[in-house]
Amino acid sequence: MIKKRGIKPEDLFKLKSVNCPLYSPSGENFLFVETVMDEEEKKYYSHLFVGNNDGDQIRQWTFGKVRDVNPAWSPDGKWIAFLSNRSEKQQVFVMSASGGEPRQVTDTPNGVSQFGWSPNSKQLLISHLLSSENEEVKSEAKSEQLEPMVVEKLAYKSDASGFFDHKYSKAALVDIHTNKYEPLTTDDVNYSIGCFSPDGKNVVLFANPSDEAEYELITDVYIVNLENKNMERITSSNGQYSQASWSPDGTYLAFIGHEKEYLSATLSRIWLYDLQKSELTCLTENLDVHIGDVAIGDFQQSGSDRGLVWTLDSTGFYFIASDQGSTAVYYGDIEGLMYPVILDDQHVYSFTVDVHKHKVIAGISTHVQPGELFMFDLHTGEKKQLTNVNKVFLEGIDIVAAEAFRFKAQDGWDIHGWIMKPVGLKEGKKVPLVVEIHGGPHMMYANSYFHEFQVLAAKGFAVLFTNPRGSHGYGQTFVDAVRGDYGGKDYLDIMSAVDYVLENYDFIDEARLGVTGGSYGGFMTNWIVGHTDRFKAAVTQRSICNWISFYGVSDIGYFFTQWEVLRGEAFDVEKLWNVSPLKYIDNMRTPLLILHSEKDYRCPIEQAEQLYVSLKHQKKQTKLVRFPEANHELSRSGDLSLRLHRLNHIVNWFDNYL
Repeated sequence: MIKKRGIKPEDLFKLKSVNCPLYSPSGENFLFVETVMDEEEKKYYSHLFVGNNDGDQIRQWTFGKVRDVNPAWSPDGKWIAFLSNRSEKQQVFVMSASGGEPRQVTDTPNGVSQFGWSPNSKQLLISHLLSSENEEVKSEAKSEQLEPMVVEKLAYKSDASGFFDHKYSKAALVDIHTNKYEPLTTDDVNYSIGCFSPDGKNVVLFANPSDEAEYELITDVYIVNLENKNMERITSSNGQYSQASWSPDGTYLAFIGHEKEYLSATLSRIWLYDLQKSELTCLTENLDVHIGDVAIGDFQQSGSDRGLVWTLDSTGFYFIASDQGSTAVYYGDIEGLMYPVILDDQHVYSFTVDVHKHKVIAGISTHVQPGELFMFDLHTGEKKQLTNVNKVFLEGIDIVAAEAFRFKAQDGWDIHGWIMKPVGLKEGKKVPLVVEIHGGPHMMYANSYFHEFQVLAAKGFAVLFTNPRGSHGYGQTFVDAVRGDYGGKDYLDIMSAVDYVLENYDFIDEARLGVTGGSYGGFMTNWIVGHTDRFKAAVTQRSICNWISFYGVSDIGYFFTQWEVLRGEAFDVEKLWNVSPLKYIDNMRTPLLILHSEKDYRCPIEQAEQLYVSLKHQKKQTKLVRFPEANHELSRSGDLSLRLHRLNHIVNWFDNYL
């Protein structure tokens, strides 16, 4: 009998992530990406694997200390293209589907971010950064002389890409045999790519070429004629759209997006453009479900959302939707019929469809399963597990399941949550509880593996996590309810959840409560400790404490503050201060650990500095931990050494005070 233990922070290095499954055009084979986190070098490495239709034979296809991600079969099935950091920048590589060495086909100076195949399997549509139409497609020489940064744009920095350096995301075509590069866009406008039309004569791009783009915050859909480069806009400059997919017969163009009816809290929907009639229709107008995967997690790597996958007859498509704390694979048709075909208490984080045999391969995670690939036969209902990359390691682990519950908020709204017992809980023993609050706020906790939760449970803590109002997954009214009410009923939802579990789970010690969260969850952690002394310890991560200064320093603050906190109304300093946790610093008596990344441009570190200095000046129990060179994504995809430090700081703080 193997003596099992709980999850440790450093077990990140023992777990593997499988993602991006993709059937070949014939359905005879599939490929996927496996990512490992190297314990010695503290680096992520990703490789491609290929399997046969039955999943009985799976072979590693690429090798080396590299990250090979986002693979795609050519339409004729002869080639596999993928993004890789094998060269200095991330470029597109192509290899034969029968094996062999990958060959680099792009050499853009700043790397490639997206690509897609042409129908004839001879060209790639790529998205990459260039500073001007005259910049050559070669590596740039870097100047060693310091120069000042001149800022003239409103949106001049990004948590993902850093400070604006006068480069724009542009579209181009690349011949996979000759490497010939042909620019499609040359103006100083950011374009993201969609797809080719089935006849190869057009491509879809997403952009806003308006001089007011950073004020309007809209993204239109354009159809570009490859012969004359004419761009036809098919949306009305009133929304945000992405992920285009052309029907196989060329009749329809489908994409995902919304018209900003509820600004940042608007559900994403499916839109259908009839090219013969030039008519645009929202197919999911009456489906109160968010299209796409918005589940919060801290484990899966190298993901890629496939968007909509059409059936061969061009009458329907498959997609992922987020609903009630789970994600499911749905089927929809051009008449607006929508229903789930793979639905369970689980997190479907990626999928692919064999449209010939109506089979689906899905990447699935649960609270006790970090993630594996499964094959589903949609005709027979048969389910088969294809990968088992974490089996050996998990055999020695006491991994904790989460028990779901629902309760009534103070105003009668239904709230969904989960409770995890600590590893080795003995009957009659009381244990401390840590309340986890997700970010967004328009994301959702899900029936998915969460490494941080397992680490806390292994250290003897019960873990409570909920989806308070403002979370996705429970309809448009629910997700919009937090706007203009930060620190209001969302706060009451969380506190009601604490009351509920204290009343219904007798193993929780009500005198030893902790709370933590990141981003919006960090804001709420700060808000909580400024409004109650119920918690004996708190950890705030990448948080917001001052909405007034957040407006001027965050990469999204100039619109997010108005959209979310002011609910679209005019700038109001008094209202912003009233919902700023910093205002309530005198009331904060809970020992507070502050974790923040130094290059976080979403919630900049000045937020942490204000909070820390204010608490320290009052001689209150606090500590600030700064993570160098890290951004807002530290806990999910950041430097592995820093991720371990972060987890250990959280555990040690709660150990010390609870």
